[in-house]
Amino acid sequence: MTDAGEVLTVPGGREVHYYDTGAGPERVLVWHPGTPHTGRLIAPLTAEAERAGLRLVSVARPGFGGSTRLVGRTVADAARDVLAVLDALGIERFATAGSSGGGPHALALAALAGNRAIGVVTFASVAPYRANDPDWFAGMADPRALRAATEGLSARARLAETAEFDPASFTAADWAALEGEWAALGADAQEGGAQAEGGEIDDDCAFVFDWGVDLADIRAPVLIVQGEQDRVVPAGHATRLLRALPAATSWWLADDGHVSVLRALPLAIEWLLEHGLSTP
Repeated sequence: MTDAGEVLTVPGGREVHYYDTGAGPERVLVWHPGTPHTGRLIAPLTAEAERAGLRLVSVARPGFGGSTRLVGRTVADAARDVLAVLDALGIERFATAGSSGGGPHALALAALAGNRAIGVVTFASVAPYRANDPDWFAGMADPRALRAATEGLSARARLAETAEFDPASFTAADWAALEGEWAALGADAQEGGAQAEGGEIDDDCAFVFDWGVDLADIRAPVLIVQGEQDRVVPAGHATRLLRALPAATSWWLADDGHVSVLRALPLAIEWLLEHGLSTP
């Protein structure tokens, strides 16, 4: 793996940039980064994967990290890019995990992959939006971007011209994580946001329209990890995911917010190993 990653050209001529720690370990974890991102595999992820003996793969979604933008894409469209990369790498079975905006894409990949997916973990994942569910935004410190997205691509793009991140979206625990072991995540998000070519806009619109998959099609065990103090993707989203996935396991972390919830990554990997990932 190089810092530049690798490139796959998919049907239609789009380029998909991806990162892969190598063909050594047979146990594969596909990581879906949050919004925004570069697609690179950051140190906290690679360290935990190495400790657990996992091969780690990450794919930059359209409009991020050099991957060609796909206007009007669904969550499923981006997940299909990941499947194309896995097929090109000859990877048949895998576990998949994602944080924040990566959560829906981890779930969509599992739904599309059928028995190829052997476990799913989400951290602070967005839940599907329903127009008759105004409480979907409840508890968000700054819901402007997602509210604009419900009005369509143009409205979300207009907001992007002036919107700035609200520091109140993160809790003290989040800031501590970003200043400590998850500093690389903050740096990657900043770089990804600066370089994105419509990716952040397209992610938000994909979240609030039809995802293009039925979560009931997921056959693998699912773990939903949620910080109860999250001000970006509040705990109500985990509740909605559990309604859609009644057999899923949930971990509710009372003192964690949106970023600090990732401190549960080592335990979540252990959970995946216990629920099928230990068998290639």
